[in-house]
Amino acid sequence: DCIDDDKAGKVNKYLKVIKQNCYRLIRLIGNLIDITKIDVGNLKIEFQNLDIVELTENIVYSVREYIEEKEILLIFDCSIRERVIACDPDKIERIILNLLSNAVKFTPEYGRISVNLSEKDENVIISVKDTGIGIAPDKLKVIFERFVQVDKSTVRKREGSGIGLSLVKSLVEMHRGDIRCESKEGEG
Repeated sequence: DCIDDDKAGKVNKYLKVIKQNCYRLIRLIGNLIDITKIDVGNLKIEFQNLDIVELTENIVYSVREYIEEKEILLIFDCSIRERVIACDPDKIERIILNLLSNAVKFTPEYGRISVNLSEKDENVIISVKDTGIGIAPDKLKVIFERFVQVDKSTVRKREGSGIGLSLVKSLVEMHRGDIRCESKEGEG
């Protein structure tokens, strides 16, 4: 049977929503599995010597279209050309994708998310900045705790399980790194 363009457009719109929700569920299940593995000491880091600049750039560009469809500008900025470090590429991807997912949730249309790589002493610094709603000072110290969500109202506008940033913190620490957050309400 032939369907008109209006119906085809609606079907495509709903299929896109279904697809996005399926990916969201897959990420949630993956996060839950990894958190459980970390709890029992069964999550292994498989270090490889890789160029962190190229790895990060590829991860960022893999989600650029998705983020820009939400009318959010995504910028990748790097002050270093190449830097080979020992890391687990799958875990680095989980870290960056969780941080970007969090930034997208809280950044309004026509906002901006930037991923920056820089060096300080012997360390590589990866920062994710957004022009989102920001976080209240009293919430900054708890955002990396498991199942903590800043917006606890019953009419939350954003989905989330409260495990993404906890997983990120654990994965960063397994790479012998540390993570912190700076924010001002209304500024990102």
